[in-house]
Amino acid sequence: MSWDDSDKDKKKDPWSGRKKEQQQTPPDLDEIVRSLQNKLGGIFGGGGSKGKGSSTKDGPGAPSGLNIGILLLVGVIVWLASGIYIIDEGNRGVVLRFGKYYETTMPGPHWRFPSPIDKAMIINVDQQRFIEIGYRSGTNQQAVSSIRKEALMLTEDENIIDIQLAVQYKVKSAQDYIFNVRAPEVTLKQATESALRAVIGKNKMDFVLTEGRSEVVAKVESALQVMLDDYETGLIVTSVNLVEAQPPEEVQGAFSDAIKAREDEQRYINESQAYSNEIIPQARGAASRIVQEAEAYEQRVIAEATGDASRFDQLRTQYELAPEVTRKRLYLETMEDVLGNSRKVIMDVKNGNNMMYLPIDKLIKSSTAKPVATSRFITPPEKTAPVNTGRDTSYRDRSARAR
Repeated sequence: MSWDDSDKDKKKDPWSGRKKEQQQTPPDLDEIVRSLQNKLGGIFGGGGSKGKGSSTKDGPGAPSGLNIGILLLVGVIVWLASGIYIIDEGNRGVVLRFGKYYETTMPGPHWRFPSPIDKAMIINVDQQRFIEIGYRSGTNQQAVSSIRKEALMLTEDENIIDIQLAVQYKVKSAQDYIFNVRAPEVTLKQATESALRAVIGKNKMDFVLTEGRSEVVAKVESALQVMLDDYETGLIVTSVNLVEAQPPEEVQGAFSDAIKAREDEQRYINESQAYSNEIIPQARGAASRIVQEAEAYEQRVIAEATGDASRFDQLRTQYELAPEVTRKRLYLETMEDVLGNSRKVIMDVKNGNNMMYLPIDKLIKSSTAKPVATSRFITPPEKTAPVNTGRDTSYRDRSARAR
């Protein structure tokens, strides 16, 4: 069989067929678009456009549309599931719908419309927050720097004082905390400074630095909470701590001297009061004792004077009866009183030729210790042994009696 017998044989030529396939044009773009429209129409329940040059293909289009529908359904489920959220204990959830407040949710699982419809903001209402006025603390809560712009305040007596204050607070209302104030922490700080300056300005420096610290803290806390409630910040103050209150650094030396002088003054007052409490009872006791002794002395002197007056009256009566005898008796009684209270050395000068020894040293000591008194009311001194002068004592006694 030749290659050019007939047209039928020409159609069977393998070389000619391959050549025709190589000469085919690329697929039409319009045909591709129409085919895609038909497939999408089958997925969403519609059919493709049945115009000229188009046809509906049921075989290969159906499985592809089902897969896309499943993907879309899964996407919708995932989107809806993203609206599930859980609020931990001690927190509150604030739900916004299209940017506007919708509700406040409590701890537990909740669901909201996913973004961009709803948005949930979680606020910790149990967390203890704090701000610092007049200083900034480091990592170990130690004051590392003083903020003089915040710390220096004017007192009622026009003195400058350096104040450092710490305020602890919590969120009371999550809704008010988010919506009513743009910057709650800044507002709280400014309100604290305002309340603190108002309280310090109504008190004197000595009161703030000494016994008025607790009162200042109580007044600041009360005034601050009133301001926060008026602003509806949603915050509640839990504690206020006056960290430091002192004069400015430039005058601390002089102020320390003044404080020391005041303390010394108080100490001296206390010591004087203690001495007064001790000495006054003693003085009162001594005064009472002296008064009693004086009264006893008064009674004794009066009694003695009364007795002397009575004896003198008796003596006057006797003197009128016998003047010479009375004078002699008075002289002898007086000499007896005088000589009875003094040491005596009796010597026989006429009949004695021996050397005499006088104990002058003992006589001087005796006269110095107990001077001679002429009053009859003085108790006579103790009797002493007679001085041995070398003569016979019996003879001396006889000589004295002879005289």
